[in-house]
Amino acid sequence: MNVIWRTLLVMIRARRRRRRQGLLPMTAVGRVRLTTLPTDIDLLRHMNNGRYLSLFDLGRWDLMVRTGLMDVVSARGWYAVVGNETITFRRSLKLWQRFEVQTRWIGHDDRALYLEHRAVVRGEVYASAIIRARMLRRSGGTVPLDELFAALDLPAELPEVPAWMHDWAAAATLPSTRRPAPSDWD
Repeated sequence: MNVIWRTLLVMIRARRRRRRQGLLPMTAVGRVRLTTLPTDIDLLRHMNNGRYLSLFDLGRWDLMVRTGLMDVVSARGWYAVVGNETITFRRSLKLWQRFEVQTRWIGHDDRALYLEHRAVVRGEVYASAIIRARMLRRSGGTVPLDELFAALDLPAELPEVPAWMHDWAAAATLPSTRRPAPSDWD
């Protein structure tokens, strides 16, 4: 439940920062300061590995509000969903440790947007995650990226992601919801 309250707080702060500082460019790095709370840790007394991805969501909310993306997608009945994510851990975040979630858009392919999140302490990366997300319509279907870029007044020549990200996305993708995906362990 505490991530809901953190999300609301991050969104309120992001709107306040946007009013004071103006819109962030889509290429900017968003930064959210957090503290590892007792509800974030596991029995080993460091942040639970699953909690990182939940807290990285806060970075996406902040970036979406501060770049104006949230207003654009909400007005059109669009929403983003994560299709793939991978995370790499370097150091553990301990109880009450202050850290910063840094988030940035790193590019796109023909179907999805890619973001990077980092958990950073005093300039040092503790964990990094790559997220592949697609924009969907509440009425059904996917929003083509050229339509998204036009709505945001972005050039279509935004950076293409590196080849290894294409390979990762292809290797990690499950079948479409229109095809069967049986849970066979053999």
